[in-house]
Amino acid sequence: MSNTGNLIHGTCIALGSAAALLRGSPGAGKSDLALRFLDMYRDESAALISDDQTQFVVRGGELIASAPEPIRGQLEVRGIGIVEVARREEAVLALAVDLVDGADIERLPADPVPKESILGLSIPVFKLAPFEASAPVKLKLAFDRVL
Repeated sequence: MSNTGNLIHGTCIALGSAAALLRGSPGAGKSDLALRFLDMYRDESAALISDDQTQFVVRGGELIASAPEPIRGQLEVRGIGIVEVARREEAVLALAVDLVDGADIERLPADPVPKESILGLSIPVFKLAPFEASAPVKLKLAFDRVL
């Protein structure tokens, strides 16, 4: 893939051919949640697309996520450094996840799931508290809900 796509701040992980964009301020837990998700669902084809910055292009009516060349396959693990992890070159963005404080999450969110336009395409958006022990499982449930 060329490096001419749009860069969006966020960590992107894949489950099979679908991707989730984890968004939040620096230190919000994007890489930490990605690391736990990758470990928990490695047998289900979980892989990193990109950490910190994700490149997007619209192709065939879908939003395709990939990593900028210099950071492909690399995940920042606080206290350890940059590590190589299972990666996928690209995946179709299926959902976005805003990482927020648990107090900012509704117990029963809206149904249908709220959507947001990213590069002109409508994407479901979930809110998760990234440091909850159940966060990787909740992220998997979000994938299941939209796939």
